[in-house]
Amino acid sequence: MDILFLLLLFFFSIFSSGSSQILNFHQPFPIVEPAPGHTKLRLSREGLEAIEKITNPIASVAVIGPYRSGKSFLLNQLLSLSCDEGFGVGHMRDTKTKGIWIWGTPIDMDIDGVRTSVFYLDTEGFESIGKSNVYDDRIFALANVMSSVLIYNLPETIREADISRLSFAVELAEEFYGRVKGQDVAFEPAKLLWLIQRDFLQGKSVQEMVNEALRRVPNTDRDKNIDMVNQIRDSLAIMGDNSTAFSLPQPHLQRTKLCEMNDGELDPLYVKKRDQLKELVASIIHPKIVQGKSLNGKEFVAFLEQILLALNKGEIPSTGSLVEVFNKGILERCVHLYSEKMGTLPLPLVEESLRESHDRSRDEAMQAFDQQHFGRHHAKKSILQLDEEIQKVYKNIIMQNEYQSSKLCEGLYTKCEDMMDQLQVLRLPSMAKFNAGFLKCNHSFEYECVGPSKTNYEQRMMKMLGKSRSLFIKEYNHRLFNWLVAFSLVMVVVGRFIIKFFLIEIGAWILFIFLETYTRMFWSAESLYYNPVWHFIVATWETLVYSPVLDLDRWAIPLGVVLSFFILYWRCFGKRKHGSRWLLPLFNRNKDAQNRPRSD
Repeated sequence: MDILFLLLLFFFSIFSSGSSQILNFHQPFPIVEPAPGHTKLRLSREGLEAIEKITNPIASVAVIGPYRSGKSFLLNQLLSLSCDEGFGVGHMRDTKTKGIWIWGTPIDMDIDGVRTSVFYLDTEGFESIGKSNVYDDRIFALANVMSSVLIYNLPETIREADISRLSFAVELAEEFYGRVKGQDVAFEPAKLLWLIQRDFLQGKSVQEMVNEALRRVPNTDRDKNIDMVNQIRDSLAIMGDNSTAFSLPQPHLQRTKLCEMNDGELDPLYVKKRDQLKELVASIIHPKIVQGKSLNGKEFVAFLEQILLALNKGEIPSTGSLVEVFNKGILERCVHLYSEKMGTLPLPLVEESLRESHDRSRDEAMQAFDQQHFGRHHAKKSILQLDEEIQKVYKNIIMQNEYQSSKLCEGLYTKCEDMMDQLQVLRLPSMAKFNAGFLKCNHSFEYECVGPSKTNYEQRMMKMLGKSRSLFIKEYNHRLFNWLVAFSLVMVVVGRFIIKFFLIEIGAWILFIFLETYTRMFWSAESLYYNPVWHFIVATWETLVYSPVLDLDRWAIPLGVVLSFFILYWRCFGKRKHGSRWLLPLFNRNKDAQNRPRSD
């Protein structure tokens, strides 16, 4: 039984280890961890499960500040948790929290009538040993972008380094907050809460301390470093309505024993101010808004992944790199929109029509990007990149249009060239048929050949058609003359031996003698072709050979076969049946005439 129990326990442990599902969310979880080297960050899937299960809109409260400044203890106080069950509190001189941690059980609140799940985030302290400033900047930026309320926890007073660290938050605020006042913003940064913990409350208020710290520094010598400091202070003015100052006294003089004390043992003034801080946080918190829409758990995790990708992209995080990554997906969608619009065009097109379609599609893509993109200043780089990507796609479409135009015009040109070659070798030469084919070919090319290759192929087409026309006219009169000579000889044979019609034979002989003798004696070849008699012969020939109703060149052989069969039939059988009354018996002699008696 013991062995069976151990086996079952073994398989159960394997099954349990294979499943990453968390059963108890009432504990802190890491969601962002430092990568080796403490220069970049990576996600921790364990903590993300606590967020993904939330279907309500999400809001988050993050506490940032120097290491060993009491951030974890403050969060436990805000959550009403002891140190044993809440965030880990370290009493040693090293930082306890690594990366960013989240309390797995959110606090549900009604914010403007919307049920909202509020998470609390603990961040790794600044300026600890063994880390680069780049790492601190990424922690600060990530907390600033993720949170709805950002509590800047500062001991005693505000230092210049604390103000300089806000420069990144200022850039984010400039880029993402309130592009057009009164409309949905692309990205709302966190409400900044200056929390100054100190042992004395006399003197200036914390709000006066903040205002004084953010006041411009006189710079009569125009020092560049002071100019940079004043630029940060000027930029912070835009966050005037987005920041609040609050003071909190020390909870007790023995700070190492704070986790062992209850509210009754803490300083009463601290407890009072702590409760006021809870009410203040609850009054200024709001759901995380991205592009005018609150995020649920899964959307918040996807948003976090996108931010982390942006912050890890460069060695030093900057608003430009962050905006670039945010806009990357939007840029790709806009390029895809442009490609879809241009992909529906029936290529080839006239260059002007293609350019007009490009302008319309580009304007639609730019308008879509303008409606969706993040940032105002740094987004200009993304707009230029979008225009470059659109131009790349447009160049490819231009090449496709040129290829399709060349392919179409080449096919039409080849088709016309073949037609002209066929018209050159007509069995019965016909100028009317050649002209009809010529006009048809030219008309089809003119209307069907479109695109940038049309001009080039039009020149080739004109040369080819002109050459074919000249060649046909040159051969036409000579071939027609030979056909008439051959026709006259054929009619001599037909008139004498087949139908035996004397008049046909005489007419054929006259035509043959005229063509072979008279024209050669009195007319040259050139003068013959310009003679009115020849024009009459040509007109008669054209009327017989080609008309819209009958194309004798196409039907010459079938008609010749039928006519030959008919004549043969009549020659062999028609005379027996009907006698010779249908023919003129010019060559017929009465066989009985020799036997008739002569009469004196």
